[in-house]
Amino acid sequence: MTSAGSPRRLTASAFVAFAAFGSFWGVWGGSVPRVQQQAGVGDGQLGLALLFIGAGALPAMPLAGRALDRWGPRVSAAAIAALGAAGAAAAPASVNLVGLCAALALVGAASGAADVAMNAVAGRAERAAGRPVITRAHAVFSSLVVLAGLGTGLASAASLPLAAPFLAAAALCLAAGAALLAHLPARRGATAGRGRAAGPASPGRHGIVPFLLVGVLGALSFASENAHQSWSAVFAYRELRSGAGLSTVAPAVFAGTVAITRFLIGGLGPAHARTVLLCGASAAAAGAAVIAAAPTLLIAGLGLAVAAAGTAVLFPTLLGLVSVNVEEARRGRATSVVTTVSYLGFLAGPGYVGLWADAVGLRGAMVAVAALAAALLVLTPPLLRLGGGRGGEPGPPDVRRRGPRSPSAPRYGARR
Repeated sequence: MTSAGSPRRLTASAFVAFAAFGSFWGVWGGSVPRVQQQAGVGDGQLGLALLFIGAGALPAMPLAGRALDRWGPRVSAAAIAALGAAGAAAAPASVNLVGLCAALALVGAASGAADVAMNAVAGRAERAAGRPVITRAHAVFSSLVVLAGLGTGLASAASLPLAAPFLAAAALCLAAGAALLAHLPARRGATAGRGRAAGPASPGRHGIVPFLLVGVLGALSFASENAHQSWSAVFAYRELRSGAGLSTVAPAVFAGTVAITRFLIGGLGPAHARTVLLCGASAAAAGAAVIAAAPTLLIAGLGLAVAAAGTAVLFPTLLGLVSVNVEEARRGRATSVVTTVSYLGFLAGPGYVGLWADAVGLRGAMVAVAALAAALLVLTPPLLRLGGGRGGEPGPPDVRRRGPRSPSAPRYGARR
C-alpha cells in the first residue's frame, strides 16, 4: 500500500492542487465581464479593483511559506480549499466597487497562499520522486485554465447565474483540499526517506539571497508572460485590425501553447535547466520581436506561439532548480521568496506594456517586451552562479539511493 508522503502520492497531490488552482483562475478569467457588469464599474475602476488581488496575495505568500515549514505540507489542503471558498463568496459580494475590491483582496490572499503551497508540494514531490514533476504540474494548471475558461463561456451563453461557475470551482477546490489532506504527510520531513530533511528552519539573512536572485529571473519571465497574456488581444485588434471576436483568439493561442509546451518538455530534469532557460529566453525574445514587426494576424500568431513556448518553460524550470537544492526544513520559505519576487513581475508586466505603449505605441511596447526576455537571457548565467549553482548548472542530489545528498551538490540558501 502506498503510504502518505510517498513519491507517487506527492506527485498526485501536486497535480490535483494545480488542477484546482487552474480551474479557479479559468473561471475568473471567463467571468470578468460579468463581474464588471454586476458591480457597475467602469474600466478604470475595474483596473483599480484588480490591484487588490496583488495587495492580498503579496503578504499572504511569505506567511504561507512560514506555515508550511512549521505545520507541514497539509497546509496546502487548507489553502486550496480556502481559494474555492473565497471565489464562491466573491461572486455575490461584487455588487459595487467597495464590495469588488474587498472580494478581490480576499481572493488574492487565498490565491497567494495556494500558489506557494502547491509549488512547495510540487517541489517536494520532484525531490522525493527523483524525476520532473513541477513543469508537468504547471502544464495541468494551464490546461485547466483553458478548459474552465471555455466552460465559463458556455455557462454565460446559457444565461446561468454568475455564481454558478464559481460554485463549481469551489466544489472542485474543496474536493482537492480533501484529497490533499488524505494524501499528504502530516510531518514536514516525511518524504519517503529520500534526500535530506535537515537544516535550520529559517534561511537567515544571507541564506535568503540565492532565492531572491532566482526570484529576479522569475520576475522577468512572469513579466514577459503576463504582458503577452494581457495585451495580445489588444494588439491584434488595434494594430492588425482584426475583429473583436477574432482578436480574442490570441490569448487562447498563448495559453494553449504554454500548456502544450509544458507537457512536451516536462520530462527534462534539472540537469538541463541552464540550457532550457537560455533557449526559453531566446524564444521569448524572438517571438516578441516577430509580433512587433508582424504585418498580418497570421505572422503575429506565429510570433505569439514562439513567445508562449519560450515563456512556458522559464518559471517551472527555476522552481525545479530550487526544488533539488533546498533543504526540506526551509522549503516553504524558499518557495515563498521565489514565488513572491516572481509575482511582482507578473503584476508589473501589463503596466510595463501600457507605459511603453503610451510612449512609443504598441509595436514599440512589444520591442520592450523582447528586451525583458533579452535581459533574462543575459542575467541567467551570472545570477545562477551567484545563487549557488556550478557555472549556472544545478547539482541535483542522488535521489536513487537513500541517505544524505551528495556533498558536491550545492544547497540553495545554505550558509557558507
